Amino acid sequence: MNYKSYQEIRADLESRRITVSQIVSHHLSIINDQNDRLNAFLEVFEQESLKQALLIDDKLRQGNAGRLAGLVLGIKDLFCFKDHVVTCSSKILEGFVSQITATAVQRLIDEDAIIIGRQNCDEFAMGSSNENSAFGVVKNGANSKKVPGGSSGGSAVAVQTNMCQISLGSDTGGSVRQPAAFCGIVGFKPTYSRISRYGLTAYSSSFDCVGILSKSVSDAELILEIIGGLDQNDSTSSTLEIPHFSLLPREQKKYKLAYFPEIIQSEGIDSSIVQMLNSTIDQLKDEGHTIEEVSFPYLEYLLPTYYILTSAEASANLSRFDGVRYGYRDQNISDLESMYKKSRTNGFGSEVLRRIMLGTFVLSSSYHDAFYTKAQKVRRRIKDYTEDVLSRYDFIVSPTTATVAFNIDTKTKDPIQMYLSDLFTVQASVAGIPAISIPAGLDANGMPMGLQIMSGKFEEQKLFNFCKEIEQNHFV
Repeated sequence: MNYKSYQEIRADLESRRITVSQIVSHHLSIINDQNDRLNAFLEVFEQESLKQALLIDDKLRQGNAGRLAGLVLGIKDLFCFKDHVVTCSSKILEGFVSQITATAVQRLIDEDAIIIGRQNCDEFAMGSSNENSAFGVVKNGANSKKVPGGSSGGSAVAVQTNMCQISLGSDTGGSVRQPAAFCGIVGFKPTYSRISRYGLTAYSSSFDCVGILSKSVSDAELILEIIGGLDQNDSTSSTLEIPHFSLLPREQKKYKLAYFPEIIQSEGIDSSIVQMLNSTIDQLKDEGHTIEEVSFPYLEYLLPTYYILTSAEASANLSRFDGVRYGYRDQNISDLESMYKKSRTNGFGSEVLRRIMLGTFVLSSSYHDAFYTKAQKVRRRIKDYTEDVLSRYDFIVSPTTATVAFNIDTKTKDPIQMYLSDLFTVQASVAGIPAISIPAGLDANGMPMGLQIMSGKFEEQKLFNFCKEIEQNHFV
């Protein structure tokens, strides 16, 4: 019962070859068998999902089921789901129960999707390996000695191992695309503002995007169609209407693509990744696409710009977690000041504390102009340059990551090495453009690789069309 796409699931449901209850039970059996080993789910909504499955089976018999009837999905532990716990994989939100449901989650439920549980992630989405969770490391389903990537590591592993069909994650600088590449699945980040962020716990508000992890491009396309669009609860959500992607005819055309030679020449990139990219470029040329080398002079500025700005925003966003109103409060306190200090010091993990301190530093009056203001200017320059390239080319292609999944506990002691894991993914986040990682085969040791494709703002339809072609013709 390992379906490649929801289309296959719906066909079997319509022909009565299977029921929603059977689908849910199948996923639950895999979770019960695998989760103790891989630690992908923090909480499984077993009875709730089985009860919901019975109701949707009735709807199918009556012919009034929603567009996602029978779709089982998990949500990253950053999404609010009313009357359910949300902790952001942090001790600071110990026991917190959400009073709202995130817009993206609600739109899925309204179409009869079933939420099977909440998934482990790096604390407050800060990490590239899913080793920063207060609830333990998530392990890669392809090799449990390897990391799954982060921060949406639990969400990626759940789809990779068929614990669920789809996962809803968040992507601030690659947190959906990087784990998708490490786990051999599809990871999609839309144009910034395409999907409402209402009910998604904020890390860095000008970067955060709701992302989709799936087994196929068509499923990512379908989910975007349903959860995207204007939301009155999020003033930053786009007013542009979401097309019916899944109903539009596929374009059969030859595209013009750019790639950056600086990426292939990057220090630390695996030879298998370079070989994969070169082979893909050659094959796309053979199929009639135009692919040209374009210099990218800002590669060395991507990570500093990203980490200065996101840490600054994190410092502001996470100030609300103070031990006063909800969540963890340290008991060894003597006054109000000690309550703040001890609750935050003991409630947050080391990586979150590091980023809060960095963000507070770059926002301080003495260093604001030297770091934060300068980073904003560089961000604008990177954005303008990227948009200029995409005005002349349909897509930018690159590896999603410089390496395949690395061993657990090999980069945690060196934050710089860990941050370099995001080198190829942060450009799309800095520029606010859509990007997708699609499976690109395995290296010599059987570990998945990912190919990243970026397109212009709000050009998701063109991106999906091209990725479906690659998915069909290349890495099958």
